[in-house]
Amino acid sequence: MSIYMSLIRLIILSLFIFTQTQADTIYNLIKIPNLEIYDIKTANKLRYLYAKKPFTLGTEKNIKCYNSKKDILDEKYKIIKETLNRYDQEFLKKINLKYIVMCEDLSISNINTAGIPDNIMKTLILDVKFNENYFERVIHHEVFHIINDSFKDVFNEKVWSNFNIKEFEYAECSTCTDKLGLDTYSNTKGFFTEYSQSTASEDMAEVFSHLMIGVNLSNPDPILKKKIQFIKRNLLKIDQNFIL
Repeated sequence: MSIYMSLIRLIILSLFIFTQTQADTIYNLIKIPNLEIYDIKTANKLRYLYAKKPFTLGTEKNIKCYNSKKDILDEKYKIIKETLNRYDQEFLKKINLKYIVMCEDLSISNINTAGIPDNIMKTLILDVKFNENYFERVIHHEVFHIINDSFKDVFNEKVWSNFNIKEFEYAECSTCTDKLGLDTYSNTKGFFTEYSQSTASEDMAEVFSHLMIGVNLSNPDPILKKKIQFIKRNLLKIDQNFIL
């Protein structure tokens, strides 16, 4: 019996060391502390991590996120994984996305945000407690920022801005404006949401995310129609097999 128990302890210890080694390896790659592996055996090879304890990031330590309760994490993981399963391994490799970090109350300089994309570190941090009404759409929105950051020359903001009426101007940054609403307009006039009007990159991300969730586009306005065609056309330049 003692030999059996010793063997069990050895197996448990080996699994702990293996898991911790994997976590340490991932930290060395993406430089986010206090993470543990949630799931790395996925069809599209995305690696899901979660905050075991709160973490702080950035040269100014202005990015913060907190750990979630297990039941919340388990519930939101199902939604996140199902949403991200829309992207196959080849596409994710092209846009430079490999790691998904799940935590809650994500903020930059005390401003709450749904996600923080980092194509250099191949990482997307997601706030699992973000508003449920927009949660799936926001995941696609943040994925587009990864796409955009990896292919700036393809998604040209000057070309995009020229789709709008001449009198319209975007803000200098997404936090430099009070246009934050995420409700989808019934009367679009070139924009899906109020937040679309903040910056060109946010506008592109809103168009992409609405396309990904299958919004009704039976009769888009002329400006929005051009934006939709722009997104579709340029996604095919990245991956000819990509399906919206």
